[in-house]
Amino acid sequence: MNPELEVVTALAARGAAHIAQPYGWIETDVDGISTTLAFTQEYLTTSNDGWDLALASVRDLYGSLPEVSAAEAGGDFAAEAHRLGIATAEIHRELAAAFPTDVVSPSEVKRMVEGFRRRLARALEEVPALAEHADLVERAFHQVEELTGKVRVQRVHGDYHLGQVMRTPVDWIVLDFEGEPGQPIEERRALASPLRDVAGMLRSFDYAAGHLLADHPDGAALRPRAAEWAIRNRAAFLDGYADVCGDDAALLRALEYDKAVYEVVYEARNRPTWLPIPLAAFR
Repeated sequence: MNPELEVVTALAARGAAHIAQPYGWIETDVDGISTTLAFTQEYLTTSNDGWDLALASVRDLYGSLPEVSAAEAGGDFAAEAHRLGIATAEIHRELAAAFPTDVVSPSEVKRMVEGFRRRLARALEEVPALAEHADLVERAFHQVEELTGKVRVQRVHGDYHLGQVMRTPVDWIVLDFEGEPGQPIEERRALASPLRDVAGMLRSFDYAAGHLLADHPDGAALRPRAAEWAIRNRAAFLDGYADVCGDDAALLRALEYDKAVYEVVYEARNRPTWLPIPLAAFR
């Protein structure tokens, strides 16, 4: 079964908000395994993609007078970021109710951090510019190793960013619960900390702020404004999320750095002009 179908039908059965309602699907038997072929969902009329809305807000800020702050610019996105944080937390609560949950011990958390370190070591070999930030990342990883409590894990979105959410006239809708493309199905269905999704969305706010600077003639001058926009909207999103679910700052920081390490390698390989965006995360 496709994870998108599995998750959305389970959430719909609970009457969960923030999803596009499932209408039906087609499946067939492949080597004794029931396999999804097609899936029909509610079409979200008069809705807008989260990434497009965020970029419109960034453009408004960049086009405003220098003395105008992100809070004062016409397209301020912070209220929407706060609502998106609430919607994300509510989706996580519904996922925890619809699917099994578990807790992982401190020793298992340490093994997770070792995986972070292996990715960091490979990234340092490939992107030397990351070396100046290695100590900072290592300190964040070490803080997670010192956690003494158990970490809650559950089904999560797995590939969460502004391009996976739609703003309807009523609220935010979350799409595409398939998990990270290219990963094995077992990994995409595996339990993880919900803060993995939170970290992904925080990175997406940074990308929205920095995306327009790569080819902008005033890119260097606008960089402080990009940082201001990202900080404001990241904080609003986290406030909305914490209103419902709370958070663990040390684990979230480590997950975000791990995501940024992945992004540094991806951009170095595929979009070198975008490399400054993930590198900025470490500053």
